[in-house]
Amino acid sequence: MQKISLYDMDRTITVRGTYTPFLFYMVFARSPWRLIFLPLLPFGFIAYGLKLISRGRLKTFNQRMLLGSSPELAALQPLIERFADRVLRSNRHRKAIEQVEADRANGRTLVLVTASYELYAEAIARRLGFDHLIGTQLVVDGDGRVLPEIIGENCYDDAKIDRIETLFAQQGWQRADTHVRAYSDHVSDQAMLEWADEAIATTPTPRLRHLAKQRGWKIVDWR
Repeated sequence: MQKISLYDMDRTITVRGTYTPFLFYMVFARSPWRLIFLPLLPFGFIAYGLKLISRGRLKTFNQRMLLGSSPELAALQPLIERFADRVLRSNRHRKAIEQVEADRANGRTLVLVTASYELYAEAIARRLGFDHLIGTQLVVDGDGRVLPEIIGENCYDDAKIDRIETLFAQQGWQRADTHVRAYSDHVSDQAMLEWADEAIATTPTPRLRHLAKQRGWKIVDWR
């Protein structure tokens, strides 16, 4: 039987979120003058709160303000690599890393499933030895420029299940012949945890802790 482990990333493997720190890391490393756009960012959050834009549109709005409308991927890549090193040096749960290593040693296929951009999550997944990455994908045009435009859906909530099922189809994995274990800290991953054979709530938020107790899911504290 194929053994597969699905890991959320932000606040599951990492202690804090990575999306905003990534954008600010890029601002200070590439173009500090873009801080002039900071006063515009609250308007995006207001629009999201009023349900005028989606979570994905909010992310690309912030990206456009702080990263720019079309930076070259080749120019970003060295900074992405340094950002990934920084995350794994100062923003990771040590016990999460130990669990990843234990699952690998147990012959489990490791899949990182995150709403964060694959643009930088790939470097983190590579360092941790994940076999596959599922994340929010950005358009890269024919000239190698990263655009503030998401391919498909923001990889969040139920959208993760569609991407997981797509990966299963691509790899030729049969759900009935696999044992799936899923790790997450947040109730937005309820669908992924329910889809798994074994759900583990990791340093969970109060809502997920409550749900995990109701469902009889294992609860661990990785702090």
